[in-house]
Amino acid sequence: MTTRVEKQIVPEKEKKRWIPHTYAILFSIMILAAVASYLIPAGEFERLEVDGRTIVVEGSYTEIEQSPVKPFELFKAIPMGMSAASQIIFYIFLVGGAFGIIQATGTIEAGIGKAVHRLENKEKLLIPIIMILFSVLGATIGMSEESIIFVPIGIAVARALGFDAITGTAMVSLGAASGFIGGMLNPFTVGVAQSIAEVQIFSGFGFRFVVYLFVLSAAILYVMRYSSKVKNDPTKSIVFDIEQKVKENDVEAHAKEFPIFNWRHGLVLTFLAGGLVINVYGVFKWDWFLTELTASFIIIGLLSGIVGNLGINGTFDAFVDGMKVIAFGALIVGFARAILIVMEQGYIIDTVIYALSNLISSLPPSLNAVGMYITQIIMNFFIPSGSGQAATTMPIMTPLADLLGMERQIAVLAFQYGDGITNSIIPTSASLMAYLAVAGIPYERWVKFVWKLVLGWLLIALIAIVVAVMIGVS
Repeated sequence: MTTRVEKQIVPEKEKKRWIPHTYAILFSIMILAAVASYLIPAGEFERLEVDGRTIVVEGSYTEIEQSPVKPFELFKAIPMGMSAASQIIFYIFLVGGAFGIIQATGTIEAGIGKAVHRLENKEKLLIPIIMILFSVLGATIGMSEESIIFVPIGIAVARALGFDAITGTAMVSLGAASGFIGGMLNPFTVGVAQSIAEVQIFSGFGFRFVVYLFVLSAAILYVMRYSSKVKNDPTKSIVFDIEQKVKENDVEAHAKEFPIFNWRHGLVLTFLAGGLVINVYGVFKWDWFLTELTASFIIIGLLSGIVGNLGINGTFDAFVDGMKVIAFGALIVGFARAILIVMEQGYIIDTVIYALSNLISSLPPSLNAVGMYITQIIMNFFIPSGSGQAATTMPIMTPLADLLGMERQIAVLAFQYGDGITNSIIPTSASLMAYLAVAGIPYERWVKFVWKLVLGWLLIALIAIVVAVMIGVS
């Protein structure tokens, strides 16, 4: 659920980090925004309400009297940002809590265990099936850090089949990443971004699904090709020396016992699948928004806890635990919103939008969208939280799309792909570093393995954005 979303799990060994904390980066950006309010000319656009959307009036930008942000106002912006983003923050908290209940029932582990058992002696099918399973979870509930617990299982299964630790890690992490990038029903990235952009939540499902198929297919073929090389010649493994030490020391990790899939797990899956269908129907037919979706997820979670035999106290313990895990990403939205508060108080946000629109307005529309996409890729290095990046960038990208005559859905796509793809390679991605710490894979070895796939994903997304502009995805 995170994104690259929204949560942060940091290995205990990672005591000293050369990369600044995400919150430190956001606070630094707040300070820069405050300083900029003294230097950048203040200005504003006229805005109108049209069909329920707030739009910027083209050609209405005017400079106004300078309004620098004072030091105490800078700190006031943090609670103000939390308040302004409260609906999204509580949405993330409560949905995270609901998924915490589902995870506590053991349904996900039992379901994967059953799939692995059925695929015994069918190793050629194991990789695509496991990757598809995790991708579905990534696309629907934003699974990211949650899949860390499955990495040792994936590695044990991979080694038992003659593959290596990278194959086992990739089956889990790149499977989940493919779905996270696709994000058709991901509440923590696409849901948040579309709500900020005032676009119907989960709209554009069909286009996203097609792109998701390309992204997932590329990942499956990539991992299968690598695993086949390792199977045929173990020396081709990028972690061959590590694999040899594992064998020599006889410390190969064994997969933990999966819980047996029972009727309770089946009911939980039924509630989850049925709830997601109702949510999609509610969004498109009943005009549901964040409040209704949050209530629906709470119902799904509570029902899952009851049929999952957690009991009343166990259900709410799991609910609180789920919110604890998601706290990093939920509160980061408030910090990100505080940056916008500072820029709004200094009346420089419209000046930035005006400058950006002038900079790229002479380019073809498809290149405008590519510019947004590249900007989001860069931002993801510094703000690897999906919901945090959405809260930081979408308030700027949405009016920019309006000024450029671009569909807001395109701006959401640029965010979605710019945010999701590089999580599998950037060192600021907490989930990636946790995957590698659990797997015992050095970061540089992983980069050697995955960089070509990430490059392929970036190219697929770039083409998708250009196509989206050409066909007018809305």
